[in-house]
Amino acid sequence: MIIRKLEDVKTVDWGNGVSRRFLLEADNMGYTVTDTVVAAGSKSLLEYRRHLEACYCISGRGEVVDMAGESHLIEPGTLYALDEHDAHWLIAWPEEDLRLVCVFTPALNGDEVHSLDGAASSHY
Repeated sequence: MIIRKLEDVKTVDWGNGVSRRFLLEADNMGYTVTDTVVAAGSKSLLEYRRHLEACYCISGRGEVVDMAGESHLIEPGTLYALDEHDAHWLIAWPEEDLRLVCVFTPALNGDEVHSLDGAASSHY
């Protein structure tokens, strides 16, 4: 059995916020669970080429925008899943941070961060 508290997990500055990584590849569960904070007012072009990701919003507001330009409101109680390694914009509205519980499969090794230089989608 694995028991972890927020203050004990690996915290990574992923570029526009922090990702607190509760389960990692070394835990041999096959997936990662994170508590991710997206900084208020940030806009990130993201893509996961090796992972599928699902995110459940627990606080804040924002939007996820697909590459066709379709925007989807993200607010507490909303889940979005990137089931096709979808490139997307993740936007946190300026009033407060967006907080997401995220699941990645396969699991992250734990050190992954984004490169948000704007030239292309950040990916890992």
